[in-house]
Amino acid sequence: MDKVLAYNWKHKNRIVKLSLAEAIFKREWNRLREALNYIPHDLADQRELERLAHSFYNSRAAGGEGHLEVAKNIYYCTKHISHMVLSLKPFGCMPSTQSDGAQSAVVAHFKDMIFLPIETSGEGEINAHSRVQMALGEAKVKAKAEFEKVMKEVDYSLDEVRSYVDDHPELKGGMYRVPHSHGVIGTAANFVIHVASLMKSERKLSAAVA
Repeated sequence: MDKVLAYNWKHKNRIVKLSLAEAIFKREWNRLREALNYIPHDLADQRELERLAHSFYNSRAAGGEGHLEVAKNIYYCTKHISHMVLSLKPFGCMPSTQSDGAQSAVVAHFKDMIFLPIETSGEGEINAHSRVQMALGEAKVKAKAEFEKVMKEVDYSLDEVRSYVDDHPELKGGMYRVPHSHGVIGTAANFVIHVASLMKSERKLSAAVA
């Protein structure tokens, strides 16, 4: 009985320590985000990542990053955070090989996903550069198509947007936070949507004053 109590105490003690460490890490990360005007993304919930990946990579399979590579790829795609995910690995290992195998099913399931795994130790420099350039080319096509789609949806031309930005230099600041529009990935596309909304608000205000 004493051994069981001692084991339960150690187990609970570890959970408390890990929870405290997680809370401290989140606090420090959010302090950094605040200093950078909340431009960096918030930390992804680990339980949500586990749920996203579990259908493709069992979260109980330990070793390396385990299910996290699969989970992050799905997370970035479904949350509309990036056009492309590149996984750079300095060496190969069994969990990495398992993850690459699972990624084939992930990419087949999410049709618009662009995922590229690169192992620096197993690939020649020229071959790696070639693969990266091909994937980047696909991502650029997606980003350009998205931008053109957004430009058709807003009521302003690109010249009008540029003129408004020139008249409002705060929009050019490197620390200016561009809101993320649902379903839109690219920074340029999100920026145009944001500027267009500012222009509409300003136009409505001018009309109300007049």
